[in-house]
Amino acid sequence: MTPHDAAFLRARLDRRLFLALGLSSCCGCATPLFRGQSPEPAPTEEKKLETVGDYARPVGLQWVKLEAIALVTNLDNTGSDPPASPQRQALIGEMQSHDVRQADKILASPTTSMVLVRTFLPPGVQKGETLDVEVRVPARSETTSLRGGWLMPARMRQMEALDGAVHTGNVDAQAQGDVLVDAVFDGASDKVLLTRGRVLGGGIALINRELGLGISKSDASIRVSTQIGKAINQRFFTLDAGVKRGVSNPERDNYLALAVSPRYKHNLARYLRVIRQIPLRETPVERVERLQVLEKKLLEPTSCALASLQLEAIGNEAISPLQAGLKSADPEVRFYAAEALAYLDQPEAAAPLAAATKNESAFRWHALTALSTLTHVAALDALNELLHVPSVETRYGAFRAMRTRNPGDPLTKGEVLNAKFRYHVIATTGEPLVHLTRSRVPELVVFGHEQRLKDVKLLRAGKRIMITPLESGDLRAGRYDPGQETVYETFPPQLDKLIRTVVKLGGGYADVIQCLQEAKAAGNLEARLAVEAVPRPNRKYYRDDDPLPEAPENEPEGDSASPTTLAGRSAATPSPELFRDGLNGGSGDTPARSDNKTGTLEPYVAPDYVPKKPGFLDTLNPWKGTAKSQ
Repeated sequence: MTPHDAAFLRARLDRRLFLALGLSSCCGCATPLFRGQSPEPAPTEEKKLETVGDYARPVGLQWVKLEAIALVTNLDNTGSDPPASPQRQALIGEMQSHDVRQADKILASPTTSMVLVRTFLPPGVQKGETLDVEVRVPARSETTSLRGGWLMPARMRQMEALDGAVHTGNVDAQAQGDVLVDAVFDGASDKVLLTRGRVLGGGIALINRELGLGISKSDASIRVSTQIGKAINQRFFTLDAGVKRGVSNPERDNYLALAVSPRYKHNLARYLRVIRQIPLRETPVERVERLQVLEKKLLEPTSCALASLQLEAIGNEAISPLQAGLKSADPEVRFYAAEALAYLDQPEAAAPLAAATKNESAFRWHALTALSTLTHVAALDALNELLHVPSVETRYGAFRAMRTRNPGDPLTKGEVLNAKFRYHVIATTGEPLVHLTRSRVPELVVFGHEQRLKDVKLLRAGKRIMITPLESGDLRAGRYDPGQETVYETFPPQLDKLIRTVVKLGGGYADVIQCLQEAKAAGNLEARLAVEAVPRPNRKYYRDDDPLPEAPENEPEGDSASPTTLAGRSAATPSPELFRDGLNGGSGDTPARSDNKTGTLEPYVAPDYVPKKPGFLDTLNPWKGTAKSQ
């Protein structure tokens, strides 16, 4: 080989070595400088992180039953003198503690009746909040009706019988007020329902019930408790005199007290579920990677429910991935993304939540609660639009959400008629509607401010008030009290004037309800008449690929009369408290009924809100078994 050939060969080897080194640097052996010029592939799986839920479980979620023996007065000679019994002695002792003299004489009056009183303290209740109270006569009582009665102050306690001795707790609530008998809604001919009733909003909580997180014995330590509290407080806080304070307070190695973030006041179950998704330790890099993974899971209908809660637990950093979920073509993805955004107070959640409320009954309960948490005016606009849709429960549900969001809103503020009940008139472009409540507060909402009555012959409002027509076309209401001069009021045949006149003549909520029921049954009232028509939980949602069952025959008109209300998947989100029936032990599943196509009022079917486990007061009853009231 000549020197010239050797030099040529060395030059070719040098060029090949240079190319080989260059290619190797492009194929994975690059320096950090080279690596930074091309992005890393996005993570495809979420790394397992320890969360609050891995160590802690909620404490204080049970509904606490309180009981009392009390006295109902102001009865129309339908009361009775209770026989000798431990219950009677307990009531006399209670009356004497209030410095009531001649207790036996009072109990013997036919205008009074001994009653059993129950209520429930919900989780997280605060001192001063109102409660519904159940009232019923004891078994074998000779009282025939509690209608028109007034519950005297009753001090409510927990009661238990242990080891043959009676144990009572402190006074945790107090109750009093007008008794609204179940027969008002379920039929006056039922004698049992005349001896059972409620005092709507008549109870007042006297204590605060604390929520908390309990740590298992195997994991309990000051270090774990402190770490959990720190993670929670980085995500949630409350304002105390304008100062931010974390919601979690590690009190012991196995327990953390938990304040409620104001935005979750009406959805404690969701609040606790979100808290349990908070990671205990996560670096900024891990957070970015997890956000990318959760965004992909959010866009998949089978995983979007859990992904939305996990994103909500992250907080404001998760807003962008959740906003991407609003663009999805899948209604389930849009709903869960919008629900999480609402609790992050993002206005773009309003429109999708309103759409879910109108179009899918399975999401209605949750969507309206989420809308009530939004402070942006977009939520008010969305709720206002829902006041005019065909669905009765959507319209009243939107009204309640608006009242919850801002009780001082002029649109829904209404008025209190003669200290009897709340009265609201809502201008609407939808079908005329009259809605009555039987929980939380006595409330009458009229949708349609110019409703008129037609062809009135005779209407009654209780035992004392009667409405008859005049030749002029006006109506005349008279109050007839024995031994007193009849008082008359004349008014035009307008629904608003009818309600106000009945109240002016001394009628109460029950009297107005009776008058409206008779007007509807006689065809005098053209509007729909609904009782406690609120969104209900446990409805099922169907995806496009799910088989649908046959549609139910008796689904209320205008309330999503589709198979989605009976079968499929329940909304994978905790049930909020905004539409719960507090006397149903917190189940919230209280079916509401409205008038059917024939124009007659379809009676509301009252839930059996008497607890399955007998209360302590029942164990005192020596005649239990063949009771008139059972």
